[in-house]
Amino acid sequence: MESLDLRVLADALAWKRAGRAVSLVTVVQTWGSAPRPPGALLAVREDGVVSGSVSGGCIEDDLIVRAKAALATGRQDPAAAKPELIVYGVNKDEAARFGLPCGGTLRLVQEPLTDANWIEQLLARTAEHRLVARTLDLATGQVTLADTVRGQSMSFDDQHLTTVFGPKWRLLLIGAGQLSQAVAQMAGLLDFEVLVCDPREEYAATLGLEGVQRVPGMPDDVVREMLPDAHTAIVALTHDPKLDDMALLEALKSAAFYVGALGSRRNQEVRKQRLAEHFDLSAEELARLHGPVGLDIGARTPAEIAVSVLAEIVQVKNAASRRVLNAPGCITA
Repeated sequence: MESLDLRVLADALAWKRAGRAVSLVTVVQTWGSAPRPPGALLAVREDGVVSGSVSGGCIEDDLIVRAKAALATGRQDPAAAKPELIVYGVNKDEAARFGLPCGGTLRLVQEPLTDANWIEQLLARTAEHRLVARTLDLATGQVTLADTVRGQSMSFDDQHLTTVFGPKWRLLLIGAGQLSQAVAQMAGLLDFEVLVCDPREEYAATLGLEGVQRVPGMPDDVVREMLPDAHTAIVALTHDPKLDDMALLEALKSAAFYVGALGSRRNQEVRKQRLAEHFDLSAEELARLHGPVGLDIGARTPAEIAVSVLAEIVQVKNAASRRVLNAPGCITA
């Protein structure tokens, strides 16, 4: 579940609260080279304004026309406002007409948003870093929510559609220096929730980035108290072992999907030796440490290093997401 889709739900909720009619469209199954994965969401307002994407632009125009017609029908006859299954690209001619690559096929569920209370509940739960399974009954349009665990994939049996919504990806940076600020700015553009911890007031005082939350306290305490989950990345960027090492000690024992630290290859070897000798870290836990942090792109400036750091984080994040999508029961076909 991408945080982009949580934004789609937030937009749909805001429109519904404003008294607008809204239709939700969900990708439920793909064949061939489909641009968006199962679970991707599109919200269409009664006037054709959209949020999100289900095909990267291939079929959105046609879906807007369909959704506006369905919403108009629902206003005239509320009993007719029921979810429906839509299929695009059933043959090569139709795939070519809609611009679906490589003869791709999409199955979608379009539903009128008659009750938005479930969206409010879902967004509140994901804000608490909980995983939520949402089940839609296509016959009645009824929606139910239930807590779930990481690894559950989307399911669709032509009668019930269950999609999993996860918390927003978050990034904790240890250190508030120039490099951390560059990483924080770029991470915000990638839709990460960004947190920065630096007990050194002379550095933290310069942190004034919109959307970036400063977390007070010592780094190891902050890591421990935030309960890092599989949607969390932690990067130590202070170059101060007293701050970095204690944070890494907690991070490497956590469920964080990515743990990295700034420093040369030599410094990383010394760091791993120090952590192994003085702290209770196993070889497997130490092997989780990404260092030198970032992809090797020959970066020199803070901005270039920030690009390399975030590129590696995104690479690891997307690899983990693909493993979940390719797990048994996922219907990517």
